[in-house]
Amino acid sequence: MAKQLKEWDKVLEARKAQRPKALDYINYMFTDFIELHGDRLYGDDKAIIGGIGFLEDIPVTIIGEQKGKTTKENMERNFGMPNPEGYRKALRLMKQSEKFGRPIITFIDTPGAYPGLGAEERGQGEAIARNLLEMVRLNVPIICVVIGEGSSGGALAIGVGDRILMLENSIYSILSPEGFASILYKDSSLYEKAAKEMKITAKDLKDLQIIDEIIKEDNILENTKKVILKNLKGLMKIEKNKLIEDRYQKYRKIGKGVEYDFKG
Repeated sequence: MAKQLKEWDKVLEARKAQRPKALDYINYMFTDFIELHGDRLYGDDKAIIGGIGFLEDIPVTIIGEQKGKTTKENMERNFGMPNPEGYRKALRLMKQSEKFGRPIITFIDTPGAYPGLGAEERGQGEAIARNLLEMVRLNVPIICVVIGEGSSGGALAIGVGDRILMLENSIYSILSPEGFASILYKDSSLYEKAAKEMKITAKDLKDLQIIDEIIKEDNILENTKKVILKNLKGLMKIEKNKLIEDRYQKYRKIGKGVEYDFKG
C-alpha cells in the first residue's frame, strides 16, 4: 500500500522539477499540435503555451502554463509565472476557439502570475480579470486540469471551466503556504500548518465540491488523457446555452465559500 502523503508533502510533490509539465502532456495527448504565438498587443510570453491540435479525432485548443525542468528552462519560461501578454495570448486563442467551435483544454501549473513592475504597468490585474469574465461566457466546452502547482490569480486566469480536474498530488490555492503563514500567522516557518489548514489538496477540494475529479498518477499521462477525453465527450453533447448556464451556476455555488477558523 502506497504511503499517504501529508499536505506539505503534496506541496513538495507538486513543485518537483521532474514532474511532467504542460508540454509533456501536449506531446503525449495531442496530434498535429501547432503552437500559436503572441497577444497582438505586446509580445509572446513563453510562460504560457497555446495552440491547436487533435485529441484523437476532436479538434481542440490547448493552453498550458509551462515551467522548466532545469534552471535554464525555468529562466526561459519565467518559472511558469505569466505576464499579462501571456494571459492575453490565452484569451486570444480562447476567442478563436469559440469562433471555430473548438473545445478548450487548459493545463494549470504556476506559482502565480509574475509580480514584476513591468507586468503591473502592462495591466496584470486587468488581464487576469478579463480572462475570468470571458471564460465564464465562452460557448464551447472548457476543461481545466491542475497538473502541479496552481496558485493565486495566475492559475485562475486559465482556470474557469465546465470541469475542473486535479492530479492526485497537485495543489490548488489562493497563495503559497509560506505566504499564507506569513500573513495569517505572522510566521512563515509555519508553512506545514498552513498547508493543512488551507485545504489545497485534490482530496480536500473534491470534498468541498470545488473540483470535479481526481486523476490517479500511477500512469499519469495516459490516465490524464482518458479522464479528459471522457469528460470532453460528455460536455460536447450539451447545448451551448445550457453549457454556459451550468458553468455560471457551478461558480455561483463555489462562490458561496466555506468559512474556516485560521487562528495562529
